[in-house]
Amino acid sequence: MRRATPRRLSGLLILTILTSATACSPAAHAPQSSSSELPALDGAEFVGHAVCVACHTVESSHWETTIHARRFLHAPRTPLEARACESCHGPGSLHVAAPSDPGRIVSFTRESATPTAGMNAMCLQCHVGGERLHWHGSEHEAQGLACSDCHNPMAAQSPSGLLARESVNETCFQCHAEQRAALRLRGHMPIDEGSLDCADCHNPHGATSDALLRADDVNALCFECHADKRGPFLWDHAPVVESCLNCHRPHGSPHPNLLVSRPPFLCQQCHAQPGGFGHPNDLMVRGNLFGGVSPDERATNRSCLNCHGQIHGSNHPSGARFHR
Repeated sequence: MRRATPRRLSGLLILTILTSATACSPAAHAPQSSSSELPALDGAEFVGHAVCVACHTVESSHWETTIHARRFLHAPRTPLEARACESCHGPGSLHVAAPSDPGRIVSFTRESATPTAGMNAMCLQCHVGGERLHWHGSEHEAQGLACSDCHNPMAAQSPSGLLARESVNETCFQCHAEQRAALRLRGHMPIDEGSLDCADCHNPHGATSDALLRADDVNALCFECHADKRGPFLWDHAPVVESCLNCHRPHGSPHPNLLVSRPPFLCQQCHAQPGGFGHPNDLMVRGNLFGGVSPDERATNRSCLNCHGQIHGSNHPSGARFHR
C-alpha cells in the first residue's frame, strides 16, 4: 500500500489543488519523457486513439467520464493532449505488435513493468509546478510512491482530483492507519464530520516543512484556524511558544481538546514541585478535618485552569501567571 493527495487551507478556506491535479496547464506543459527514462518507448510510434479503444473497450468506457477524456478528446490544448490514450501511456506500436509483453507500453499498476519514476514522469509532463513544486525529494517520492497510488485517472471515483478512493481522507488512510485510528478517538479533528480533510494541513505532493505541512511549522499551521492563540502576548507560556504539540495531539486524543493528558497531570509534567505558584502542585489529594485524605477541590472541573485560565498567554498586566 502507498499514500495520499491534497487541497489547501487558508484559515479554514480550502484552496483546491485537487482540481489542479486533474487538468494540464498549457503554460506548464513540458516535453515528453525521454526514452532513457522510459525504455518501453524506444522505437515506438503513435497508433491513434481508435486502435487503443478497439481492444480496451471497458477501460475506455470508464475513462471517457473523466476530465482527462473530456479535455483530450474534445478540447486538446497541446499536440500531446490530442494523442488521448498515448498522452499518458506513450506511443503504442510496440504494444500492438506484442500485446502480451507488459514492457512494451507504459502502465500504471503496482505490477507494472514501468518503473515508478517512469510513471511519475508521464504525469509530470503536464502536472508540474504549483502544488507539485516540491515533489522531487519529498517524503512520498522518497518512499517510492507513484502518482497512480493516490490518483486513478482511468475512472471518476471521486468528485474531484481523480483520486484512488472516493475522498481525500480515504486515499490517505490506505497507508496512514495510525492516523485513521486516532481520528476515531473521543476528541478528534473534525475530519469525519466534513469540516476538514487531511490535505488541509498536509500537502502530499511535497513541502519544505516536516510532515509535509502546509506551513513553516506546527504553530503557524494551527494559528491559521486558532488565531486567538497566536498572540503576541505580554506574558507568553513557553511550551505554547515552542510547539502546540507539547500539549495537544494533532489528530485525536481520548482527552478533551486533543490534550496529551488531562489536567492536572498535563500541567504536572512541568510544574511537579511544591511552590512556584504559592501552593503545592500535587493537587490530587489533601488532608481533611478527620485525619484522612480527600480530593483537592482545585483538581475538579477544569483543574489548574480554574485559576490559570489564560494558559496560552495573557495580555493583562497582572497575568504573569496566566490568571487573566
